[in-house]
Amino acid sequence: MSSMGRREFITLLGGAAVAWPIAARARQGERVRRVGVLISLAADDPQSQRRMTAFVQGLQELGWTDGRNIRIDTRWTAGDTDRMRRQAAELVALAPDVILASGGTGVGRASSGA
Repeated sequence: MSSMGRREFITLLGGAAVAWPIAARARQGERVRRVGVLISLAADDPQSQRRMTAFVQGLQELGWTDGRNIRIDTRWTAGDTDRMRRQAAELVALAPDVILASGGTGVGRASSGA
């Protein structure tokens, strides 16, 4: 610590400790998050459209915008259990940060392999 005094060093270290979490959050914020959505209804079903619209609006209210800081991959299965299994596997293969499954009891059965 010849050219730099102890106080200067502690101040520099403290400043770096404060700045590091801010920089880490900024880098983290740049990453586009991925959400997989599995819906057991048909894509043209009015109820499924309302659910999806409400979901996207809710995300926007929280600061998440599809195509900007989040990517939403949606799969519609129209109640077909085999299709649901395929679509669920496809979503898992995309490695999203989270998967939302919306539907009746078929979603639980399709994902559990029952």
